[in-house]
Amino acid sequence: MSEYKMPRGIVISGTGLWTPPDAISNEELVQALNSYAEKYNRENADAIESGELQAKPFSSAEFIEKASGIKSRFVVSKEGILDPERMRPYLPERADEELCLQAEMGLKAAKLALEKANKKPEDIDAVIVGASYLQRSYPAIAIEIQGALGIDGFAFDMEVACSSATFSLQRAVDAVSSGSAKAVLVINPELASPQVDYTDRDSHFIFGDVAVASVVERKENCNADSAWEILGTKAKTVFSNNIRSNFSYTARAADVDPFGEGKLFRQNGRKVFKEVCPMAAEHLESQVQELGMTPANIDRWWLHQANINMNQLIAKKLMGDDASIERAPIVLDRYANTACAGSVIAFNLHSDDLPVGSKGVICSFGAGYSIGSLALEKVAV
Repeated sequence: MSEYKMPRGIVISGTGLWTPPDAISNEELVQALNSYAEKYNRENADAIESGELQAKPFSSAEFIEKASGIKSRFVVSKEGILDPERMRPYLPERADEELCLQAEMGLKAAKLALEKANKKPEDIDAVIVGASYLQRSYPAIAIEIQGALGIDGFAFDMEVACSSATFSLQRAVDAVSSGSAKAVLVINPELASPQVDYTDRDSHFIFGDVAVASVVERKENCNADSAWEILGTKAKTVFSNNIRSNFSYTARAADVDPFGEGKLFRQNGRKVFKEVCPMAAEHLESQVQELGMTPANIDRWWLHQANINMNQLIAKKLMGDDASIERAPIVLDRYANTACAGSVIAFNLHSDDLPVGSKGVICSFGAGYSIGSLALEKVAV
């Protein structure tokens, strides 16, 4: 386990949230899935009757909301997702000379974060992109965004599934703390919709697209009216197969369908719930205790936004009867699971209202298993 008590003076001075223009409701998704399932079952009736194939189950908006708390999600493009003949988004390929889609998303969030932090690109000397899925292997999406902004420095991509945002923020803290960078732009562009199996009742509703960004720098260089000083960071990973994506370029060498069964996102939801909830609660409780506090001292918990039942259980373990949506805000009802970005969305939307001196924790967790968290205090600058 990695826990870092750093010298005071490193802050998150601004965040940016870019929300895609298209939204899809549970009802729309269910209508498409049920139309697809009805057609599949009709066309394969004989094989289903003989036991060669299993019938596709139907879904409902009520099932989705009860299972996850999700009511809708944003996507870069609705086109194709709701078509029973396609059941996946249509995202035209771009030329190498054009900004790729994921870089475009990240650039929009990055500009908002820079504006909030009152920074210009020339004030930044490192860019980190952390995401659960990356549109390509190389050149790095981070370097593409760096080039688009005209930043003189270095950039790299990293991937730790749904903990990519907090892990990339921690790498930014490390860079500023060591002196290898004076200010770091952390970007989390989650382009999740292309990897969703919209024909699978148990997972077709889970993910949405979004991009968030954060500026990490030394407090003495901060130009914002207020900022969040980082009191400590903590990370932990434990191997598990319960959340997995096997999509890989090596499929062509194995002579298998890269988009075939088991190659996109899948999880054993019950095991994840049973194992991750206590792991996350213990992780967070121990972090604040190591910093000389108790969970009662934390004014706001910006938790990973995967499942409302998980969040409520973790909040209850940390806060007992004082657990509330005000102290642990929920954004997944509108945004769905946005992979690593969810906790930063919650931070972006639910932090400005807190007064100077307030304390909070950003936490994300997911495949790996992986858990990353940052304890913060709001300061005047």
